[in-house]
Amino acid sequence: MTSGSFRSSYRPARVAVLFFLVVALFFYGSLVWTGVISMTSSKLLPVYNFVGFDQYSRLWSTDRWIVSLVNMVIFGVLYVVVSMALGIFLAILLDRNVRGEGVFRAIFLYPFAVSLVVTGLAWRWIFEPAQGVQAIMRGFGFESFAFDWLSDPERAIYTLVIAGVWHSVGFAMIIVLAGLRGIGSDLWKAIRVEGIPLWRGYLQIILPSLWPVVASAVVLLASDVIRAYDLVITLTKGGPGFASDLPAKFAVDHFFGRANIGFASAASILMMLLVVAMLVPYFWAEYRAQKK
Repeated sequence: MTSGSFRSSYRPARVAVLFFLVVALFFYGSLVWTGVISMTSSKLLPVYNFVGFDQYSRLWSTDRWIVSLVNMVIFGVLYVVVSMALGIFLAILLDRNVRGEGVFRAIFLYPFAVSLVVTGLAWRWIFEPAQGVQAIMRGFGFESFAFDWLSDPERAIYTLVIAGVWHSVGFAMIIVLAGLRGIGSDLWKAIRVEGIPLWRGYLQIILPSLWPVVASAVVLLASDVIRAYDLVITLTKGGPGFASDLPAKFAVDHFFGRANIGFASAASILMMLLVVAMLVPYFWAEYRAQKK
């Protein structure tokens, strides 16, 4: 190898190492700094008088934090399950080579192309009692019609579910559809030869073989739940009161609105641990599947 070719191959390696160091510095450095601040009594500005796990103890004794966690579970379970169920259903329909598939695919994918801010604002107009569905129905003469979920503490969280599902069904559909299009023709021939009904073929053979694809989509949707902020702030603003609050909004409010960065950092670290707890079983299952 000549010295010129050695230098040309060595230069990309140095760039890659430099890039890795920069990413490590900003990503892992900020993560460590957040963890350190979460163990201090920092308010508006960071201070380094360590108070141990006092901020975490305060979190678990704060009603708003508990409410946000409960809301995250409700929102997360419904959002992921309904999005995946509808996405799989639509993917199966498109997998049957329906006429005008490209048009239907564009229609179903369009909501995912819209930002969550626009999604939240659009659905806020739909749910708004003074100008949305309730106002339209009462304009048609149905004076007793009520659709005031935004002002109902018991139902406000479900407005986030509806808007979130509308936004993400196309995402789940396109991932599952890509997996279905990768199924070999030999498997379909075997299903037809055995005389297995189409619905059983999908339910018992095809979909189980797509487990890695479905699991990846579930993990991506679940990560959206933990860091959900845009949809909450534009649709419900966490209200009424804190009835539809989520951990991401809780942390942002305390970072900027209440200038309590130590408390907010503790909330952020717990959110990160939730992500890790969600990813570990997935990677463990992938590891075991590869070993087998």
